Amino acid sequence: QIVPLWIAPNLLTFSGFVMILVNYFLISFYDWDYTASGTSPGLVPTWVWLFSAFTTFCAYALDSIDGKHARRTQSSTPLGELFDHGLDSWATSIFVLSFFSVCSRDNGKTGVSVYTMYIYLSIVLFNFMCSHWEKYNTGVLFLPWGYDISQVVLITAYLLTGAVGVEVWQKPFLFGYYITDALVVLLIGFSLFLSFPQTLYNIHRAHLKKTLKNDSLYEGLLPLVSPLLLFILLTVWVVLSPGNILAKQPRLFLWMVGVAFSNVICKVIICQMSSTRPELFHWFLFPLALVVYAAISGLLGWTEEAVLAIFTVLVTAAHVHYGVCVGRQLSEHLNIYIFSLKKRVQE
Repeated sequence: QIVPLWIAPNLLTFSGFVMILVNYFLISFYDWDYTASGTSPGLVPTWVWLFSAFTTFCAYALDSIDGKHARRTQSSTPLGELFDHGLDSWATSIFVLSFFSVCSRDNGKTGVSVYTMYIYLSIVLFNFMCSHWEKYNTGVLFLPWGYDISQVVLITAYLLTGAVGVEVWQKPFLFGYYITDALVVLLIGFSLFLSFPQTLYNIHRAHLKKTLKNDSLYEGLLPLVSPLLLFILLTVWVVLSPGNILAKQPRLFLWMVGVAFSNVICKVIICQMSSTRPELFHWFLFPLALVVYAAISGLLGWTEEAVLAIFTVLVTAAHVHYGVCVGRQLSEHLNIYIFSLKKRVQE
């Protein structure tokens, strides 16, 4: 009720995303390789953790009210839905990558290994994918409580770190286990025993009620092909990399994972909204497969890190370009502006 009626809902959504992005790059400045909290606890200033809590809360609040504000201003459109979920698909990975700086990477005594980080990120992205795969088949977006819980946990973690220091993550919490161990167990448990089973149950229930949008098994599973192939290719690169690329450039590699996943899922979201069939193989898979083959076969040699950097920049630029183009096309088609409630003047 405190948001002025002249503000466009997409402006709320985008503002929250920008705050997440600013926070991520700020943390990256102080902790590029995820070692600051473990080896140099005072390297990241206290105000950065408090700023992280503030931006996470604001982004969470803005993401929660943008839809309500759209209905309040009678400006709900497919563009707003895509804008919201599309940015969420990218923000999901950024939230996780920012949090890794709190617990730091494994230094032999404390911290989380880069491989655990990769698995952690993959599980979070898998949960996001399941929600939109479910909507593709049922027409209903069922959002589990996991999202709200994760946001509360993130905000609490940042506040705790700001108040006590990163040392709280480097001391055994209970029975010799660390807080990070408990969080990983909770994440895996929630995914395997609550989120994914709920998705399957909702699809099964829609099948019994004959309300499924896709009758054939092939059509229903089609949106999963590209995300799963993406995960397989990335995992092959992580496991078979001669230069141990994930250990050398964890932030760069994990950023690339999040961006590539976001673009793949955005295509699924558009197909779900427009009731069209998704493509079997996303175009990202082909250049990625070439890069992975060149890396694991040893063709890249010492240039593997440089190739990763170039590929990451290209993937990010392609994703931003895709988002801008889709946004402009939809705004022209619907005769609206993206960040304004004014109507376009038809020519």
